[in-house]
This record gives sequence, structure tokens and C-alpha cells, in this order.
Amino acid sequence: MIWNIPNALTLLRIALIPVFVVIFYLPVPWARPVCALVFTLAALTDWLDGWLARRWGQTSPLGAFLDPVADKLMVAVALVLLVQAEPSIWLALPAAVIIGREITVSALREWMAEIGARAKVAVSMAGKLKTTAQMVAIVLLILGGTVPGFPVTALPVSSLGLVLLYVAAVLTLWSMVLYLRAAWPSLTGSGLPARKG
Repeated sequence: MIWNIPNALTLLRIALIPVFVVIFYLPVPWARPVCALVFTLAALTDWLDGWLARRWGQTSPLGAFLDPVADKLMVAVALVLLVQAEPSIWLALPAAVIIGREITVSALREWMAEIGARAKVAVSMAGKLKTTAQMVAIVLLILGGTVPGFPVTALPVSSLGLVLLYVAAVLTLWSMVLYLRAAWPSLTGSGLPARKG
């Protein structure tokens, strides 16, 4: 079944991207908190649609295709907006690493699927930890300010978010290494035809 609740949640996540962008640029004091809420909602639907699809037996090729696309689009858009709003090498560097990794792993999975070895580059625990760290980091970076209830010496939310973004970037590189290591025999196999373009 193509039209089911898990797929609807995935499509909702994609539909939230332009909403997120518009709210981000609104010249109102509540724009950032609402953006953080929209991003959190999108992150929760990412977990929920996969859980429901497995629990209800409603997995589908469309859902398997759209789910990672929706995740990567939302994360990439959020990181680009954050870097544009607060340009800094310290923010741009982990953002570039994360976006670059997503492009690399997506291309790797596409190629592995083409040769029938997609299972070798399935999502790993490192990938899941990376996703969690980057989602929390992005929410904190969107919010900025100071953590309510923390002592005066506590790091601002944006600083905590930046630290977590670096954690996510390290996990991103580590999970990419795991994917590449799993795919390496296929990538270097002499019996496989070379692919151009």
C-alpha cells in the first residue's frame, strides 16, 4: 500500500521544509522557537513513520525511498540556514562535513543497490547515534540563548549545540568509514563493470 500513515508522515516532513524556511526568516521574536518546534516535529515524524511502518507491516518502496530523502533535505536546509544566519568557520565546517557525508553515502547506497548489494550499506548504530546528535544539535542552534534553570556559568544553548554538532560530525565521518569499509570489496572488485557519469 502506497498511501498509508507512515508515508503520509514522511510527506508531511517534506512539506514542513518550506514552512521551516519561511518562519526562519520572519522578523518576529518567536520565529526561532517556532522553527525549533517545527524541526523537532519533523525529527519525531522521522522516528514515528519508521516505527509505524514496521509495526503495522506498511513498509513500501515509496516509503523506503522518501524517508531518507526527507531526513537529508530537512537537515541540509536547516544547516544552510544556520550558517547563512551566523556565518562562522566553526559552524560551516561541521555543516559541510555532515552535508558532504550525506551526499557521499547516498551515492554509495545508490551504486550498491544498482549492483544488488544494498544490504551491505544498511543503516548502522553509528548512523543512528549520528542522527540523534545532529537533530538535538540543530534544535539547540536554532534556539540559541541560555538553558533555563542552568547556573550562570553554564554554556549557552548555541554553544552546547555547536559541541553536539561536532560530535555529530565525528560520528558522521565514522559511520561513513563503516559504510565504505563494508562496500570496499564491491567498490574494488575487478569483476564489476566500471560506471561513468
